[in-house]
Amino acid sequence: MKLHTIDTGFFKLDGGAMFGVVPKVIWNKTNPADDRNLCTWAMRCLLIEDGSRLILVDTGIGNKQDEKFFSYYYLHGDATLDSSLAAKGFHRDDITDVFLTHLHFDHVGGAVTRNGEKLSPTFKNATYWSNEQHWDWAVNPNEREKASFLKDNILPIQESGQLKFIQARDGVSFTDDISIRFAYGHTDAMMLPLINYKGKQLLYMADLLPSTGHLPLPYVMAYDMFPLKTLGEKKAYLNEAVEKEYILYLEHDPINECCTLQQTEKGIKVKDIFKLDEM
Repeated sequence: MKLHTIDTGFFKLDGGAMFGVVPKVIWNKTNPADDRNLCTWAMRCLLIEDGSRLILVDTGIGNKQDEKFFSYYYLHGDATLDSSLAAKGFHRDDITDVFLTHLHFDHVGGAVTRNGEKLSPTFKNATYWSNEQHWDWAVNPNEREKASFLKDNILPIQESGQLKFIQARDGVSFTDDISIRFAYGHTDAMMLPLINYKGKQLLYMADLLPSTGHLPLPYVMAYDMFPLKTLGEKKAYLNEAVEKEYILYLEHDPINECCTLQQTEKGIKVKDIFKLDEM
């Protein structure tokens, strides 16, 4: 097995929304905001070479939405999904599996491409993986979350016949070396791949832990549907990560790709920070 970081660029989100009830005077020290109170975040995907399978975890925001939509998010950076795949020697048509942690636009936008008026899966040879519980949640969204679930990102996947569901059961196997963990606070039934790699376990954190700046337990995003559930899940996963020495792969941290954790007198803190290719 080989793992590759796939950068798809950066975007900006409101700092207050990203840190919930935590005052700006505190979070601004680790994730400084610009003059519009916006912080920069990565959209870092993961490519897994696993035998004959080439698995892409999440797809970034894509490029098919209109100018008004993108004006809210200030996309920047040189990396794209295609350019990052090419840098690793791959093409979108090589992808056999697209694993979607959840269906918010910054995770699934690149999964579907627009050609004129036609919308079709970006990865024509891939099986797309979600779970039925989250899929139903996304296609029948609540009023608070519906702006994050764009039908153009979701329905063409199902219409193509390329969609399959993973059983929403914590620890279910995806491959021999990948099991799936679940979290329900950010959105319903978000999937977190736990990967056996080079004798260690790497947990893809998605939006359970967007960045190292979110390590303190109360630092929960205002975007989360069930913040108290996130709080409990985060506490349990971070304790597990310390106990089992997990490597955490950070999808949104603008600087840090991977970290390990340690228990200190002041709570759980970062132990080591490194890039995936330094493992």
